[in-house]
Order: sequence, then C-alpha cells, then structure tokens
Amino acid sequence: MPRIAIVGPGAVGSVIAAHLHVSGRHEIILCSRRAIHELRVQTVDSVVSFVPRVLTDPAQSIPVDWVLVTTKAYDAAGAAAWINPLCANGAPAAILQNGVEHRERFAGHVTKADLVPVVVDCPAERSASLEVRQRGPARLTVFDDMRGRAFAGLFEHTPVLVNTTQDFVTAAWRKLCLNAPGIICALLRQPSRVMRDEDIAMLARAMIWECLRVGLAEGAALPDDLPESIVESYRAAAGDSVNSLHADVLAGRPTEVDARNGAIVRFGRKHRIATPCNEMAVALLNAMCRVRL
Repeated sequence: MPRIAIVGPGAVGSVIAAHLHVSGRHEIILCSRRAIHELRVQTVDSVVSFVPRVLTDPAQSIPVDWVLVTTKAYDAAGAAAWINPLCANGAPAAILQNGVEHRERFAGHVTKADLVPVVVDCPAERSASLEVRQRGPARLTVFDDMRGRAFAGLFEHTPVLVNTTQDFVTAAWRKLCLNAPGIICALLRQPSRVMRDEDIAMLARAMIWECLRVGLAEGAALPDDLPESIVESYRAAAGDSVNSLHADVLAGRPTEVDARNGAIVRFGRKHRIATPCNEMAVALLNAMCRVRL
C-alpha cells in the first residue's frame, strides 16, 4: 500500500486527505505543526471523519512513496523541512499551491525531491469548529509526463478529478486569472456576492485582463473572453463563499498575495506590461496587514 504524506493539512490538504483515505488504497500521513485528533471534512456528497496518523515534527519523518505539499505558497522553507527527510528515498513531491512559480519558490530549499507542480481548483473552507467544508468539485492539473500520470493514478476511485496536459503554462496562468479578483473580496472583507455589484465586476475584469496579458507574454494560450467568464463564475458561486486570501485576512494570518497578485505585478514588470489595478491592490492589502499587525 503506497504511503502518502500530506504536508500542511489545511482546507485543501484536508479535502485531499479525506478522499484518499476513503479510497482505501493508501496509507495517509499528515504532517502538521499541531496535533490533529480527528479530521472531519464535509465533502460535496458526504461527511468524512477519521483519526489520522499525524507527525508534528520533521524529525519524526519516515521515507514515503509520495509527498503532497498543500502548505501556503509563502511557507516554502517550512515545507522543505518536511520534504527533504520524507523524500530521502527519492519520492516525488507534488506541489499543490497557488501561483505560477511552484518549482521556483522551492529553489535552494529542497535538495533531493523530484518536484511535480500541480494547479489546484478546490473550493474549501475551514470553519471555526475546525471542520473543513468542500464547496465544489476538487480538480487538479499536472503536466502530462511519467510523474504527472503517476500522480493522477493516486486519485483513481476518488471523486478528485485530475487532468494531465501538455500545456501546463496555460493551466497555471488560467488559474491565476481566476485567483486575481479574489483580492477584492479580501480588501472589502466581503464574500463572492460582492461581484454582483457591477462597479466591482468592472474592476475584477480589469484585474483579470492584466493577468491575461502577462500570461500571454509568458506563453499561455488564454481567450479574450476569460475575464467575463471568470466574473460570471464568481457571481454564480454561493454568495457566502470565501476565497483563501479573504479567509487568511479575516483570521489575521499571513497571506499568499505575493504568489497571486504579486506574481502578476512581477511578471508584468519583466515583460514591461502595466498592471496598475493589481499593483494598487497588492499595495493596499500589504498596508492593511501591516496596520493590523
């Protein structure tokens, strides 16, 4: 039975762990800074509850067959402290994180692991009671190579949909376009229903359009109607849906703004493409978080 370690079992990591556990095909180990006495996940179809095996210190690590990293994008150093010993025998480490710099953020931290970038679309939230609620289907995208296909095989007999693609760049930038307007919700501290306001929707479209242009410069194939379709997806979502950036702001935690809108600004400067809406939003969110601290 393959042994899978999930590093950083937050909302997304908990959903992934729950589905892999229910499949009964793997030994699941959670690597967390805190003890987890029970993992309880409300999936789309049912409630999954089980007592997981949990490691709380990288020194407790044992070699595994796969590592799935679901920590926040800013914690590459913390995740690497787990990855290196877990992958001591050459296991691959799948990086299930936001942004378009999956491998780059681990440069200089990970020594042995074969990194597998994964685009994640898994709407999930952790409640005050620590129960995780999965709001919609979990979809993962990996490059179509030997490692990617092996990763997809881990999710056979689960409802997690894994797509393999020869154009991972497009998949990653499309997801970043989807994430881009989430910063508006974080700044306003309002859930997705705020996109039903047309003035807010216009700002969202402008932010997505900036991301789209930068993505095209990076080699992604993105359609011109993407901003409109993304805004419509926000409007069609449950009105009280909270994206992860918004959730982190509400909880007073560090945010992934640098990996999300910050990346749009950085890559825009690289290609000399103006990104004023994203640049202003990043500055405002960072200032808001500094004032809060």
